[in-house]
Amino acid sequence: MDKEHIFFLYLPIFIALYVLTQHALHKFQNFPPTPFPSLPLIGHLYLLKKPLKQTLSKLSHKYGPVFFLWFGSRRVLIISSASAAEECFTKNDIIFANRPHLLVGKYLGYNNTSIVWGSYGDHWRNLRRISSIEVFSSHRLQKLSYIRVDEVKTLVHHFYRAYVEKSHQPLLIKPLFYDLMFNVMTRMIARKRYYGENTSQSAEAMRFQEIVTETAKLTGESNLVDFMPILKRFMFSGIVKRYVAVNKKRDELVQKWIDEFREMGSNESAGRREKSMIEILLSLHEAEPEYYTDEDIKSLMLSILQGGVSTSVDTMEWAMSLLLNSPQVLNKAQNEIDGRVGQSRLINETDVAELPYLRCIINETLRMHPVAPFLVPHESSEECTIAGFRIPRETMLLVNLNDIQNDPKIWADPEAFRPERFEGAKAGFTWMPFGSGRRGCPGEGLAIRIVGLTLGSLIQCFDWARVGKDMVDMTERSGLTAPKAQPLMAVCRPRASMLNFLSQITQV
Repeated sequence: MDKEHIFFLYLPIFIALYVLTQHALHKFQNFPPTPFPSLPLIGHLYLLKKPLKQTLSKLSHKYGPVFFLWFGSRRVLIISSASAAEECFTKNDIIFANRPHLLVGKYLGYNNTSIVWGSYGDHWRNLRRISSIEVFSSHRLQKLSYIRVDEVKTLVHHFYRAYVEKSHQPLLIKPLFYDLMFNVMTRMIARKRYYGENTSQSAEAMRFQEIVTETAKLTGESNLVDFMPILKRFMFSGIVKRYVAVNKKRDELVQKWIDEFREMGSNESAGRREKSMIEILLSLHEAEPEYYTDEDIKSLMLSILQGGVSTSVDTMEWAMSLLLNSPQVLNKAQNEIDGRVGQSRLINETDVAELPYLRCIINETLRMHPVAPFLVPHESSEECTIAGFRIPRETMLLVNLNDIQNDPKIWADPEAFRPERFEGAKAGFTWMPFGSGRRGCPGEGLAIRIVGLTLGSLIQCFDWARVGKDMVDMTERSGLTAPKAQPLMAVCRPRASMLNFLSQITQV
């Protein structure tokens, strides 16, 4: 028998011995439970069926709320209980403050130095300080609130005009939410507006929209190269070229914004209503040039743009879908707004704070449909203990919010849409759609402001109905994010009490 036949004869035996040895060592080292077998090269990737969160829930029911998976060569800790999440984000918060090094962080996160993908350390802490004080503070957000008001009025005007022109024709909701959010973010960042009737023929707007489409396509794909290094030999070059090309376009775009403000100088911007985010950061460059480099500004602005748009859009689409399936909740929200705001003006952001039921609707939407159902992944910087199990350093952490925020031991009838359950205090680590600890989302305040203002305005101004008698399809699209699988179509009619006011609104 030649050597080749001997090799193929004994290969299955070697693989079986390897798998059994690894499984025995795993138990001996007090690691969390893990499915058997973990196969060479692919680990447990063979177990991951769509939808992912249901697969992880089934594994959690079998192996417990704390278990290990191998995504190819990466060890991944799956957390599916509030108590285990609390351990991760309190006593072990610094240990899990790192991010895993993935392709998206390397090529779209400025070599893993952005506020989203940067490792925990001095540089990241400085970015967090800048974002908290100079970008997302209540003071800064209030100064730019007129932008959000302008854009929401434009959205309301669009719905009103669509009714006048097309009467009871159903409207596709999500593209309008995207237009709103991109215009809000680009105006806040750089005083740019790229969506809407007055911008559609602009070469700069078309360039921006092209970059948005390419980025969304690239980041929406799963990269097995992140988990199976062997694939680099076959796939790495093509994937990297796509990332590099998209990042070059993104970088040039924001650099152009920065250069424009720098050329404009302080004299031209002094008479403007309020400084944009880029102008604020450029004005701080002279005092602390090492902390306000062009690359830091570009990194921060792109992180805000990428992280702040689709998350808010998906939340608003889910909220409207839930309201259409629960007209009694919609009526209660309208009554609250009528009673506290009236019908002679559009609600504003300060009103949202005085509309507790509206906030309950947002919280319940985020409980049932968190837009990042596994949060942004964390990674341990050193060994620690979770739920009595040993967790090695460089372990990637995924938190299964689906299990935590739908746990029937914590939430009564969790599959039902009941905003009233949030009329009391929030339930700590049982509800954390924005994450928790040091790496919690710094843009939570902005997200709640714009989502509250938009939903409140649409509820105040229009009566809403489903298309036909069937309930709105609430199926999620599978992946690391969880948008609706079927885009929402709805019928809106101006409320009689708001007709006079709506007829006077004009778009930006």
